[in-house]
Amino acid sequence: MKNTPSKTLGDKQGGIPKKLSTESYKGVRDFFPADMAIEKKIFDIWRGVCEKYGYEEYGASVLEPAELYRAKSGEEIVNEQTYTFIDRGEREVTLRPEMTPTVARMVAARRRELTFPLRWYSIPNLFRYENPQRGRLREHWQLNVDIFGVEGIEADVEIISVAYNIMKAFGAKDEDFCIRINSRHMIQKEIENLLDDKTSYPKAARLLDKKEKMSSEEFQNEWSKISKKPFVINGVMARERTNELQGKLTLLGIKNVMFYPFLMRGFDYYTDIIFEIFDTNQENRRALFGGGRYDNLTSLFGGDKIPAVGFGMGDVTMRDFLETHDLLKNLQIPTSADYYICVVSPAEADAATKIAEKLRAKGSRVAVDFSYKKIGDQIKNADKRGIPEIIVIGEDEAKNGIYKIKNLKTGEERNPE
Repeated sequence: MKNTPSKTLGDKQGGIPKKLSTESYKGVRDFFPADMAIEKKIFDIWRGVCEKYGYEEYGASVLEPAELYRAKSGEEIVNEQTYTFIDRGEREVTLRPEMTPTVARMVAARRRELTFPLRWYSIPNLFRYENPQRGRLREHWQLNVDIFGVEGIEADVEIISVAYNIMKAFGAKDEDFCIRINSRHMIQKEIENLLDDKTSYPKAARLLDKKEKMSSEEFQNEWSKISKKPFVINGVMARERTNELQGKLTLLGIKNVMFYPFLMRGFDYYTDIIFEIFDTNQENRRALFGGGRYDNLTSLFGGDKIPAVGFGMGDVTMRDFLETHDLLKNLQIPTSADYYICVVSPAEADAATKIAEKLRAKGSRVAVDFSYKKIGDQIKNADKRGIPEIIVIGEDEAKNGIYKIKNLKTGEERNPE
């Protein structure tokens, strides 16, 4: 059978070039400058808090072997929620849906060269093939924060403290969110005692993770497909396991912490303490982000296990939280420039450029308007962009090199320093 070349976006229909759509791919976002300014500010806050705790930034490729996720994230995630394909070398490749397996691979690769404990963070973009909805898209950016090499509860305390202080850095109050904690290890024991077959545990864990989004009847119906025993979780062992953690967090002034026995988190690699930050506002009542301890993940790559604990915080849910709680106004998004130079005509263009370069050399951000529109229109443009001060360069300013700086808010004029 002869191969038929597929149609491209530029194919013609009846001799007329096909018009391309201006819509982005479903479930992803375009960041226009105003959106990008907010995104950059979110990243800046993330970086600022992490680096206050001594965390170092790392990065990695968006492409990983699919087997990395099959091994520990779970078959369901790879089969149903990832962009996985066969490359030209006949290798199965996945666009990363999360960062934890990648950082575990990196740490395992250099374990003999690295000095533990490690405090690492990154802000990768991640891809999930799922139904786009509020708080969940097919592509997003996510802060990942991890400690490697600490077995004690001190690491769990610090990681949750970082997450808490990021929320506070955005202006959130304690009553705006709560920190749910649980011990997956202890809850797993309870769940396994309820199962007819312990091999059903992964399916039971995933069901429990979705419990809050289901009605009681729906949950019981699904549970009956897994086990004949009634679903009863008291969480006594898990509560005892988390009491010390909650006490240490209280000593740090972190008091909006609650034990939640139904918290599971979605990934299979969690081994003990897990947590999530939950929005308490009725308009956005949902988990914002979370994490936990995963002590066995690096052992997939050979060698002894390296204890680890971390979390991932997505930009989509973070922005939803900021909008719900009216906190975007507190971000103090910088304008695109400090000065806007309005140029009367092409004859003054060179002089305006020289002035702009001198100001830039002193550390200022300067935009020059070469549209040569009416000066009033150029000033309106500067004001619309939120640029605080303008400089008008006409024939006299170009000839003498003397100009005034005008503040658009106050109307006051001053000489350059």
